[in-house]
Amino acid sequence: MDSLICYTSPYPFHRSNTITRFSPVTAFASAKKPKHRKKLQLPKNLRHRRHTEAPPDFHPLIHRVEDPGCDENDTVDGGDGDVSWESDELDAISSLFQGRVPQKPGNLSRQRPLPLPLPHKIRPLGFPTSKKLIRTHVALSRQPVSNQIYKNPAFLISLAREIKSLPSDDNVSTVLNQWSRLLRKGSLSLTVRELGHMGLPNRALHVLCWAQNQPHLFPDDRILASTVEVMARAHGLKMPFELDSFLNLSSQRVYEAVVRGLVRGGNTRLACRLLSAAESRKRVLSPSVYAKVILELGKCPDKRVLALPLLEELARRDDLVLSQQDCTAVMKVCARLGKFDVVEALYDWVKSSGRITPGVVMYTALIHSRFLEGRYRDAMAVVWEMEASGCPVDLPAYRVLLRLFAASGDVSRAGRYFAKMKECGFTPTYDIYRGVIGVFMADGRLAKCKEICREAEMVGFKIDLEKLM
Repeated sequence: MDSLICYTSPYPFHRSNTITRFSPVTAFASAKKPKHRKKLQLPKNLRHRRHTEAPPDFHPLIHRVEDPGCDENDTVDGGDGDVSWESDELDAISSLFQGRVPQKPGNLSRQRPLPLPLPHKIRPLGFPTSKKLIRTHVALSRQPVSNQIYKNPAFLISLAREIKSLPSDDNVSTVLNQWSRLLRKGSLSLTVRELGHMGLPNRALHVLCWAQNQPHLFPDDRILASTVEVMARAHGLKMPFELDSFLNLSSQRVYEAVVRGLVRGGNTRLACRLLSAAESRKRVLSPSVYAKVILELGKCPDKRVLALPLLEELARRDDLVLSQQDCTAVMKVCARLGKFDVVEALYDWVKSSGRITPGVVMYTALIHSRFLEGRYRDAMAVVWEMEASGCPVDLPAYRVLLRLFAASGDVSRAGRYFAKMKECGFTPTYDIYRGVIGVFMADGRLAKCKEICREAEMVGFKIDLEKLM
């Protein structure tokens, strides 16, 4: 050994032969350190601490052991003094640790007040213009001139006015040739009808003759039908004796145009012959043609009987399509003929179809029909329906209503409608004055009758009360 370190223990040795590491003996150690001795290190959880070590608590909690048998209301001795806890206080403190404090259920159906209207919200909605419409407008402006003119009513009517202003010796080609390349098939039909309204059927025929020489304008049934209708209305159309051949050669559009022209020209007998020929050949015509013939026949009392077979033909139609004007015309004729059931059937068809909204003329025709039939109460139901619809009342409607009130003896309603008629600006006619005076005279109100007589004399009517009495 190089060197020895002697260590003498201060404690005496035991009387034993065994020596342990705790025995107070002299130990000898080598001064030379071992070569491969490991360095002591802290464990990983203590080497890199996540949190700093908490300082020691110098005031630890002292839990006092209470007697389990003591009451909650007993006095607790504390360092500061005596504290007394009541039962409601303990309940309140314990409820804090139980969660949400339950509340009383109030008005569960309470509605929130509406927010105040904001200007940008109460302003009417301004819907933006559709892009499709903008593109359509732009596309129309970019179309060629011919596509913008050939069906423009203002341009076609101006052609008729230029033709009318021509001297009688000039041909219509002087006006039409300069616009020939801009016209299409069907364009000149409106020009021909306008010439017919101007009373120039010959000029309308000249326009048709000019169109026949234009390959891009003829053949065309529309201009031919318009010309035929104008000529038939002016009694300038020669009909063949054999209507069957005419029926075979003409199209349905031209055939119906001939019937309409004859009706407007007053030749109802020939129009009825054409309708009967079409029925015998099982050719179906438009219901509007039948309606126009029935209306024209209903104007003459001697020809009203001829309208009965036409009404039966319309009744057999399954696909009945009538306009409001045609339907009202048929209802008027049926009321004059005493066919009140047909009037009711037509009105029920109008209500069920939903395509026609009844107007004041249709309501007046229905009220007059029920008035002629003597169903005053049912007529009053129509009056209430007309008032509920907000339909404006015209002078013929006031005349029919006052006749109804006079027949039913409704004095108050007659006076109210008579005053309302004058407020609307209508001037009562002679028969209206007589009817109103008769209503008040039947009620015994002579002073009111004299007042209405003076009013009628100021307008220019002379009414003798003695004759009415």
